[in-house]
Amino acid sequence: MLSPKGSLMAPEASAVKSSSFGETVNIVNEISPLVILSDGADAQVAVSPAMQARILTSTATGPEGRSFGWVNFDLITSGKRLEHFNPYGGEDRIWLGPEGGQYAVFFAPGTVFELDDWYVPAPLDVESFDVVEQSESSIRMRKHFRLQNYSGFEFDVGLDRTVRMVAPANAAAGLTGKMVEGLSAVAFESHNVLTNRGDVAWTREGGLVSIWNIGQFEASPSTTVVIPFEPGPESERGVAINTDYFAVIPEDRLKLYESAGCFKGDSNYRSKLGVNPKRAKGILGSYDPVHQVLTIVQHSLGAPGAEYVNSEWKHQEHPYAGDVANAYNDGPPPTGGPQLGAFYELESSSPAAALKPGESIEHVHRTIHLQGDKAKLDAAARAVLGLSLEEIEGALPK
Repeated sequence: MLSPKGSLMAPEASAVKSSSFGETVNIVNEISPLVILSDGADAQVAVSPAMQARILTSTATGPEGRSFGWVNFDLITSGKRLEHFNPYGGEDRIWLGPEGGQYAVFFAPGTVFELDDWYVPAPLDVESFDVVEQSESSIRMRKHFRLQNYSGFEFDVGLDRTVRMVAPANAAAGLTGKMVEGLSAVAFESHNVLTNRGDVAWTREGGLVSIWNIGQFEASPSTTVVIPFEPGPESERGVAINTDYFAVIPEDRLKLYESAGCFKGDSNYRSKLGVNPKRAKGILGSYDPVHQVLTIVQHSLGAPGAEYVNSEWKHQEHPYAGDVANAYNDGPPPTGGPQLGAFYELESSSPAAALKPGESIEHVHRTIHLQGDKAKLDAAARAVLGLSLEEIEGALPK
């Protein structure tokens, strides 16, 4: 997301509030039309081709139901276009990594790795995607553009992104139809394809890019993010959770169990975590006990030994030793000024894309929301995230 070196020049955190999916859709539709996908019943998803093909929000219980995505209503309704980054929000947006380093695509050649020189590439920030196909439950969108990295290499990029509804039963490893039965549920995924449309190969020496999916969700004082990881000694797998992103994370904001970490999603302290390829399980999650919502994010993983781009804001000794998945909690910037908003993020990345002309790499990022009976949510949490709701709720002080 952001470097610890500064804050974004953005409006104050959204003052326009919306608690329902229908209200959210109505507000945004006044400014930018949305495409509403449905499972034919109460589960619905709002997609914005104009806002970079992002999945803006979803609901498990129809228009009157809770809107799960964080949406920056103030920025969307203002009609403003910010210089560095337009944080519209959304449960799944697509970026390309790496953010920083000698192969960064967020910094122009010759600039320094400071906030003043950091820009989200326009095709991933303010430009629309073209709609290729559409049905009641899916939409396919496409974008073709050029992108230069910090080292001066120019990519000819094709992005093809299909958003589709998914049956909640068996939507994640360990989840069963019996667990979902009786719960309100919505599940959806983005199938993202990155293609080298040029006539020059993308190489490690010139710099590689990766698909980067980012989901922003409504934070609350009691929300806990869960990061499952493969257990084992650091000598073999590296650190369980990488916290080398922002300021030091206090002990009351992060707790490690044997095979999962719990992290506060309260939007009160800017912080970020990562999971390396030897630890990643392809699963992230969160639990909001106030609204009894269990969120699960499942993402594809590269083959063993796959390399991932490093997004640190500096010249890097190991530019292909990045993390597979991340969790981010927003908060007041260390330099003062307004924060982006009351949200936390669940993120995933594809391996670095060493592509010959015409070749592609794919990455799937799936989101599931389960809402309702706590005992049923507990069974799902144990099966998918490896922790009980008691362990999740009791991990960190409220």
